[in-house]
Amino acid sequence: MERTQPISAAQRNTCQVTCEGGLLRLFGLIALWQQRVRTRRQLARLDTRLLADVNITPSERAEELRKPFWR
Repeated sequence: MERTQPISAAQRNTCQVTCEGGLLRLFGLIALWQQRVRTRRQLARLDTRLLADVNITPSERAEELRKPFWR
């Protein structure tokens, strides 16, 4: 049986920082997805006049609304 060395404090801290960074990125990604869902719902509620005000055609709106939340 091979004997393993105990993890040093520096290695433990590096792992903790890496894990925390990964969690922060994950939370940021979830927040981005939520924002996309929210803004696409708002876009879906705009009438033709308001779409024209922001220079978006109905076909452009339909194309945006077909996208999944992760894109």
